[in-house]
Amino acid sequence: MLAIGLFILRAVVGVTVSAHGAQKLFGWFEGPGLRGFGGMLGSMRVRPARLWALAAAGGEFAGGILLVLGLLNPIGGFMVAASMAVAILLVHRPNGFWNSNRGLEFPLQILAAALALTLTGFGPFSVDGALGIALPEPVTWIVLLVLTLASVLAVMVVPRLPERETVRKPSLG
Repeated sequence: MLAIGLFILRAVVGVTVSAHGAQKLFGWFEGPGLRGFGGMLGSMRVRPARLWALAAAGGEFAGGILLVLGLLNPIGGFMVAASMAVAILLVHRPNGFWNSNRGLEFPLQILAAALALTLTGFGPFSVDGALGIALPEPVTWIVLLVLTLASVLAVMVVPRLPERETVRKPSLG
């Protein structure tokens, strides 16, 4: 029963998140596409907006696919968790908890499920289970946690740093 439960959780979270990422990356499912998503991040002072848009949308899309397939745990879960953490901090936290107010309720659930899957593994009904793939534990998990925290911190801190003034050299003519 545990294997079936993990499969259902992976499938639902993975499809949901990868579809959400596809909205941002490709404009599928009435989404904004990379240009629109990058513009939204730019309006929130995330710099460089296009790079972070690609990282966030790509993390959702690819991370969701890795979850659906049950491939390379814990990489996909951390990709999804990083994207959801940034979404919570930048977009949803100021709106309170409830999803009806665009609060953090929904992305927090996705983050928790993705992080839980990094800890439990994907189970036997997965590509990892079928092929016997197991990344080294706990080293992989710790490295991915550090990278995730560093990327979330970078998105939150770098845009708030004062912009450097460019010094123009006088022209000679």
